[in-house]
Amino acid sequence: MSNEEAHDLFVIGGGINGCGIARDAAGRGYRVALAEMNDFASGTSSAATKLIHGGLRYLEHYEFRLVREALMEREVLWSMAPHIIWPLRFVLPLQKGGLRPAWLVRLGLFLYDHLGGRKLLPPTSNVDLKRDPAGKPLKPMFTRAFEYSDGWVDDARLVVLNARDAASRGALILNRTQVVSARREGSLWRIETRDVDGQRAVHWSRMLVNAAGPWVDNVIAGVLGRNNVHNVRLVQGSHIVVKRKFTDPRAYFFQNPDGRIIFAIPYEQDFTLIGTTDRDYTGDPRKVEISGDEIAYLCDAASEYFAEPVKPEDIVWTYSGVRPLFDDGASKAQEATRDYVLKVEAEEGQAPILNVFGGKLTTYRRLAESALEKIGEAIGVRGRPWTAGSHLPGGDFAAGGQESLVASLRARHPFLDPRHAERLIRCYGSDATALLSGATDVAGLGRHFGGTLYEVEVRWLIEREWALTAADILWRRTKQGLYLTSEDVAKLEDYLEGAVDRLKAG
Repeated sequence: MSNEEAHDLFVIGGGINGCGIARDAAGRGYRVALAEMNDFASGTSSAATKLIHGGLRYLEHYEFRLVREALMEREVLWSMAPHIIWPLRFVLPLQKGGLRPAWLVRLGLFLYDHLGGRKLLPPTSNVDLKRDPAGKPLKPMFTRAFEYSDGWVDDARLVVLNARDAASRGALILNRTQVVSARREGSLWRIETRDVDGQRAVHWSRMLVNAAGPWVDNVIAGVLGRNNVHNVRLVQGSHIVVKRKFTDPRAYFFQNPDGRIIFAIPYEQDFTLIGTTDRDYTGDPRKVEISGDEIAYLCDAASEYFAEPVKPEDIVWTYSGVRPLFDDGASKAQEATRDYVLKVEAEEGQAPILNVFGGKLTTYRRLAESALEKIGEAIGVRGRPWTAGSHLPGGDFAAGGQESLVASLRARHPFLDPRHAERLIRCYGSDATALLSGATDVAGLGRHFGGTLYEVEVRWLIEREWALTAADILWRRTKQGLYLTSEDVAKLEDYLEGAVDRLKAG
């Protein structure tokens, strides 16, 4: 196999970092392949608090570079994908005698407003909770608050849209395909993969990118044959979703007596998302799940602020993930750095490998640019940075233009329920028109699976977004799992079995 016939890059891992690197590299003209052993965003990248944020609490740990980079990225990402990213105001109630005095919080918010070149997002303001609607769901002891700006993101869709765009630019995208071996043969990597059907294939690449998230050390141990590999600190973060606790469109930032913070965020119109926890994790990342202690912690922490307590019986869904943080020796899980570290390893004349440690959703695009700098140094530069002014699929409209897009979609398809039209725009942006192409009435949407999920959307997700299972569709590509009954899910699973078989046969 010659260098000219091989891939330039083979990326292991279909989370946000792997898909972001693959997209950036493909757009610069590199020959790219990516393999994800499960579904895109099936690990850490779909288990976040779903924020595009600077990380206000990271200022306490003096991570000014990371905070500044993240703050600068908020509006870049919003413009890049305004259908799945939008601004969100956060209300931070103040407590007399609290852990952080009001002057210190205000100083932090002043830095937050001015570190990152904010242009479109509104600045921090004071809130009188005795008069402002934001005070209504809170205990009467909370009378003052600050309100500041950050952003919200549909995390799993951010990942799959990066994968789609990488594919459109020529990348070979292999979902549900595990790398079973990789070894150097001179200046190339020989990579063997096995897909979900057991089919094996051999790929050759000039460089390997290890973006396996919680499994990054496993790849290093398996590929490089090293023992006692320990570059990442696995930290579990869990969230609970409860029936809607408040109608205000703003989110809440709650400070806890133990020094940690949690968010309470409006979620999928009818719910409230509460999280996150931070605790070290030593088990298999595939088996992570919320513990009883974490449920109690989140309920108790939120109940310190809400007038109506949050109880375990209020919970309608939970999710947990493992953050693969670079191990900087921090004593507490919540103090471990959220910054990323990129390391290239190669002996003279050998094929190089780039290992990706840490990172967060907000800085994934900058991480990819940094990775491409190292890739260029290792195998030669191609193209220039280009993603800052780009759009992800469906995001080719102005930031803040969702309402007009919803109105336009309903004008073309007046039979759509308003909530259905809004959800389609939130998921697919301008692609919603193509998704509904040919539908002139409700019957044209095909089989109804519950909630606002119809056959026309399911077909789109199978054919365009690599969806194979009910979990892919209900919990990653959409969040319609919150609305479907067990009987609805069974009907979807039956449909998928036949639809996927037909697609493979065709």
